[in-house]
Order: sequence, then C-alpha cells, then structure tokens
Amino acid sequence: MIWLIIAVVVGLIFAPAMWLRPSPREQRATTLREAARQAGIQVRLDPSPLHQDDRRRPAYRWAYPPRRPGPDFMLMRDAVASDALKPFVEGWRWRKEPLHGLPTAVRCHFEALLARLPADALAVESSTEALVLWWDESLEREAFQPVAADMDELRDRLAGRPDRPERHRDPRAPRA
Repeated sequence: MIWLIIAVVVGLIFAPAMWLRPSPREQRATTLREAARQAGIQVRLDPSPLHQDDRRRPAYRWAYPPRRPGPDFMLMRDAVASDALKPFVEGWRWRKEPLHGLPTAVRCHFEALLARLPADALAVESSTEALVLWWDESLEREAFQPVAADMDELRDRLAGRPDRPERHRDPRAPRA
C-alpha cells in the first residue's frame, strides 16, 4: 500500500512537467524557425492576414535591401479568399495587386513558386520592406530549404520594383 501512495505522489509531481513539454509539432516549428533565422529569414507571429481571424500566424519575412524596395501586393490561396477577388493563377487570387505588371521572367518564377508552396501556405505578401510567406509551418526543415531558396530568388527579382518609385528615391541622388 505504501508503494501505491509513493507512485501517486511521484505521478502528481511529474504530471505538470509533462504538460509543459512541447508537442512534436511545436518542436518541429521551433527547429524550423531557428533554421530560418540562421538563413537570414525573419520569423514573427503577426496578426493573421485572413479576415475575421483573431489568431497570430507565422510570417516568414525576406527583407528587401533598404535602397531596393519591393512592390506592394497580397495574394491569397483560393481556399481562404473570396470569389470576388481577381484570380492570378490557379489556386491563388489577388487581394491587392501590384500597380505595375510583373516582368515575364519574374511572373514565370512566381507562378512556379506558388505551385510548389505547401498546401498550408495561406498568403504571399510584399511591401516595400519585405516579401512575406504566411503559412502554418507544415514542412520539416530539410523540405523547407528549397522553398526558402525560391523565396530568396523571388525577393531578389522583385527588389527595386516599388509601386511608387518617387517615394523611395535616394535623397542623395541628383534630381533630373
């Protein structure tokens, strides 16, 4: 009987510690986020880009160089987008379209990237500061590396293509 009491007491002591232990999904996300940070990708939990979603979602950010801002746009996956939004390619719709069309080479690379994104990728956004992938982190670190490389290349191709170049002119540059 004494052994049973000891076992219950020990169980009560260790039970809270087991509840605090991260789940396998949380461990995978932590590993993925750390690998992304080491690759120069900023990872933040930001307010969701989805309407009527109060959760914070992972936002992986590829920063544009300071003097080479990117265009402003947001693409949403069809599954989370309104049918009223303008289609871009199969499975994706513009919530906010860039003011200037994308050059053919950039568009082709972008379309291929969208086709390779994991199913839990919800949105791809660009602002003057960064290219952002909103997703639920379903990939392992090794499977994410090609996606990260494709996003790096897309960021490089979009850099220096702001929608309003006059707002981002270098103040030291001579005026024409």
